[in-house]
Amino acid sequence: MSKRKVKETHMPVGECISQVQMILRERFCHQRLPEKPVGMESQHKHLLELLRRTAVHGESNSVLIVGPRGSGKTMLLNCVLRELLEVKDVNKNVLPVHLNGLLQTDDRIALKEITRQLNLENVVGDKVFGSFAENLAFLLEALKKGDRSSSRPVLFILDEFDLFAHHKNQTLLYNLLDVSQSAQAPVAVIGLTCRLDVLELLEKRVKSRFSHRQIHLLSSLSFIQYLDNVRSQLSLPQDFPDTKFYDEWNDSIKTLCEDQLVVDVLQSHYNSSKDFRSLQLLLMLALSRVSASKPAIKPTDLLEASRVCMVDSKANILHGLSILELCLIIAMKHLNDIYEGEPFNFQMVHNEFKKFLQRKSHSIHNFDKPVVIKAFEHLQQLELIKSMDSSTAKIQKEYQLMKLLLDHSQIMEALQKYPQCPTDVKQWAMSAFG
Repeated sequence: MSKRKVKETHMPVGECISQVQMILRERFCHQRLPEKPVGMESQHKHLLELLRRTAVHGESNSVLIVGPRGSGKTMLLNCVLRELLEVKDVNKNVLPVHLNGLLQTDDRIALKEITRQLNLENVVGDKVFGSFAENLAFLLEALKKGDRSSSRPVLFILDEFDLFAHHKNQTLLYNLLDVSQSAQAPVAVIGLTCRLDVLELLEKRVKSRFSHRQIHLLSSLSFIQYLDNVRSQLSLPQDFPDTKFYDEWNDSIKTLCEDQLVVDVLQSHYNSSKDFRSLQLLLMLALSRVSASKPAIKPTDLLEASRVCMVDSKANILHGLSILELCLIIAMKHLNDIYEGEPFNFQMVHNEFKKFLQRKSHSIHNFDKPVVIKAFEHLQQLELIKSMDSSTAKIQKEYQLMKLLLDHSQIMEALQKYPQCPTDVKQWAMSAFG
């Protein structure tokens, strides 16, 4: 009994670390819903009231939740649904249908998914419908209860709402909003989108059937709140088995958040994105460096994790280019400097490259023009350059106007890291003009 008691209060360091990894990884990966969404109380109250009217009183509604990625749109909706489904009568009646614009890419797929989620595959069977509206009306009719007067409320949740607006004739949106407006059945249409101009994408007939209710989520998080969130995310819960390790870990996290290096790293992350998902990725990378021999997160761990998170993918592509392709990129950089960012074509780039070859022909092989064109096309496939002409059919390849999608600092950084880059090429890149 005494041995068991000792084990409860004091565990080996390795066991403590594995417990810490398990608790914090679960916190970062399986984002649990908070008790109440912080900083969006009015939006929570508004949405809950709206959906309660559909679920309890059978009133049809439509609403859009608009906000940047990571602002908590899905979390707010899930909190409201959780609260709504805790009501006894609502839980038995309400049918949520989740659709995503990235998955349901056309109306036929969306209708199949609606049928599947409403468990009506057997009812539909092999029936053939004349139109989308007829099919949807049949599905909603099948949900009617025995007394014919009342039907089960359906909540249609459309994630990436703006993508549904690109469907042919916007048939799905038109029919869902038409049902919600004409009170054929109790239906709530909830759209989630990060586009502020989403209403401009809707056709006139669709827009006229939408209630124009919008709930905006704009992150008003201050840096001090952001720091507090980092501290709470990394702190251990009070029910941690080893109290001594619990105190040491939480004290080390408090000290870590006061370190100037850590504050600078978090400040740069806060300035680029207040998104909790990107923050959790940063903390996850820092946590993965903790081990039994190093049982705490150090400021250097966060700095290293930040470098991994903020790595420049475009600059990384440059490391894998051939010397010829790199020379073409440098020629484009010089053309950008000379003509102040005006578009260029292959012929201009080739002339610039030939000028360099004439000066430094001993260090770089003289390539034939077809080979240079092939390298130029490869840069276009990698999306390092982009065509500015909309109608490419009429213009020869060599004379199509192009734009460089890299800036000066990205090119110079890639050159420094490029393995065995000829000195002449580096010097050419550093010279003011080609």
